[in-house]
Amino acid sequence: MVRRSPAVLAAALLLALAALAAPPAGALEESPADVLTAASVLDFEQVADPRISPDGRQIVYTRRWVDPVEDAWKSALWIMDADGSRNRFLAEGSSPRWSADGTRLLYLAPGQPRGQQVFVRWMDGTPGAATQVTRVLETPHDPRWSPDGRSIAFVMLVPADEKWDVELPAPPEEAKWTEPPRVVRQIHYRQDRVGYMESGFTHLFVVPAEGGTPLQLTRGDWNVGARFDGLFFGASFDWTPDGRTLVFDALRDAAVGERYMRSHLYAVDAAGGEVRQLTRKPGFWVRPAVSPDGRRIAFAGFDASPDTYHMERLQVIGLDGSGHRAAGGDFDREPQELIWAADGSGVWFVAQDAGAQNLHFAPLDGSVRTVTRGAQVLALSSVARDGRTAVGVRSDPDEPGDVVRVALADGEVERLTEVNADLLANRRIGEVEELWVESSGGARVQGWLVKPPGFDPAKELPLILEIHGGPFAMYSVAFNLDFQAMAAAGNLVLYTNPRGSTGYGEAFSKAIDFAYPGVDYDDLMAAVDAVVARGIVDESRMYVGGCSGGGVLSSWVIAHTDRFAAAAVRCPVTNWISMAGTTDIPYFTHSFFRAPFWEDPTRWLEQSSLLHVGRVTTPTMIMTGDLDIRTPMPQSEEYFVALQMRGVESVLLRFAGEYHGTSSKPSNRMRTIQYMLDWYGRHRREPERAPEVATPEPATGE
Repeated sequence: MVRRSPAVLAAALLLALAALAAPPAGALEESPADVLTAASVLDFEQVADPRISPDGRQIVYTRRWVDPVEDAWKSALWIMDADGSRNRFLAEGSSPRWSADGTRLLYLAPGQPRGQQVFVRWMDGTPGAATQVTRVLETPHDPRWSPDGRSIAFVMLVPADEKWDVELPAPPEEAKWTEPPRVVRQIHYRQDRVGYMESGFTHLFVVPAEGGTPLQLTRGDWNVGARFDGLFFGASFDWTPDGRTLVFDALRDAAVGERYMRSHLYAVDAAGGEVRQLTRKPGFWVRPAVSPDGRRIAFAGFDASPDTYHMERLQVIGLDGSGHRAAGGDFDREPQELIWAADGSGVWFVAQDAGAQNLHFAPLDGSVRTVTRGAQVLALSSVARDGRTAVGVRSDPDEPGDVVRVALADGEVERLTEVNADLLANRRIGEVEELWVESSGGARVQGWLVKPPGFDPAKELPLILEIHGGPFAMYSVAFNLDFQAMAAAGNLVLYTNPRGSTGYGEAFSKAIDFAYPGVDYDDLMAAVDAVVARGIVDESRMYVGGCSGGGVLSSWVIAHTDRFAAAAVRCPVTNWISMAGTTDIPYFTHSFFRAPFWEDPTRWLEQSSLLHVGRVTTPTMIMTGDLDIRTPMPQSEEYFVALQMRGVESVLLRFAGEYHGTSSKPSNRMRTIQYMLDWYGRHRREPERAPEVATPEPATGE
């Protein structure tokens, strides 16, 4: 059970008193204001990245809200006492980090000459306390203090500036010749500010905390950071306690055409110098965290494997690269957000498990200990210097994310904020029911069913099956505003974690190894069958949709069954061969198939929903962002054209200004919900009719 702080309880009391003055519940029964809708996106708030001060007395965090005029999410830093009291605005910005002595705070905020810049704010309350530290042309990522507070390290993209000069005649005076072509020699794309793919590499920088010229510590045609998200190579790095060295992960020796991506840990002097490789065993090693005594590094990863999926496990290595070994025993979940215990005895981390995410502790030698439990999603952000208190963000099916404080001794969780209390006041929330079903091969599959507020089990309602992306990802028990809005419109919303999902052990995730889509289809249908068997579903109004990996599977589903009245296929992959040459995912050739398509195209074709489109009869709406280079627009266009050629009712929606997905802009998030509800509402599946029996022709005697 989550305990609320006294400050939060006081705020809740005020809301309760306001509710007493409101009309009785019965009067609100039919009012659209008493449920969540797509328009609720405009009032929804988010919290992220809480950081507790070194002395444990204050917490600063990022608070995000929608600016309806700019059609964008805005961010600000808020600060409060450690018990949740005196919660107040501090400054515009995000990504706060305390200096080791607690006197200063660094953060990212809009600055000159453009974009996000690193700022430092003195926390003694003096006027003019904030100073812009960087003045760079690219965005600094993940800025971190040096232990002595004299420097700040960050990762930033270095655009490729390669030119290929060829001989041309001089242009006439005032000529308007086009720009020369951009030169791209390797696969290292990113999404540019104006929406095209541009070459560049991410590298590590350090800048004086008072401001100045950043010193570039790493160079070359490789990326600091091993996790590519299409916008940036997600770097993980850490300072050594003496402030002399930075340890980081990188794809430095990965090459196009390899069977897998290789990532290693490296070290570089903070004053500049040669990069030193620490890990030697071939594998994918990421997220280094240096121990308090500077002697060891905790990190995650796995041995080299050509498989589609391999679970990352906790690892330890010496700062000199010696003694690399696995830690955490036989713990079969992936460790995230690694933080050393203050005494260096082990590592705190969170891990996904059956739709939840909880806090664990791994001693250097011994078994992993679970610290928090329950149907919640807990993200760990920071630990106080005394090692007794942690802060993070927590959500569950009924409550959106809020800042919480965790007592590490017993795992007690105390909620410190309730940023959406005003939005949820006097609103009815749909019940979220957990369910488990048995699928092919005896697999047990977890899912959840969101019921409309005021659900009546005697009525048959439309069913919407939503499929997650990835495919190596997990639907969680966290509050989901979109699903609540769809349920409030009178639908049952079903979402599941079919095989391939994370959070159920390595074997469960690898069940779709080189066979995607595959048994995950069985799991989805088993969940639908289980809900239908209850007699609460109008089988003429069943719908299916999903984005990215969910777009893959929703386009696959409608080629293998006609039970759904309509589909919303969003940001899909429909043709694996054309996908390989246009996506921004590095080294995609071997991501899902054992051999490149030029050697053996069989599975590439068999697993492409485009090649099964001849069986589709389901009315299909396709939705993709016009800037998407993860699942590029041609994937949707190919599928749409095929449906049109076959005469299947279909429509293609090109979402303006969207990269991967259709919901980064608040207006587009609302549109995504509303277009799906409108498309589904227009379609009902006709009941099966018995086939007509042809009357035999009379015999002619011939």
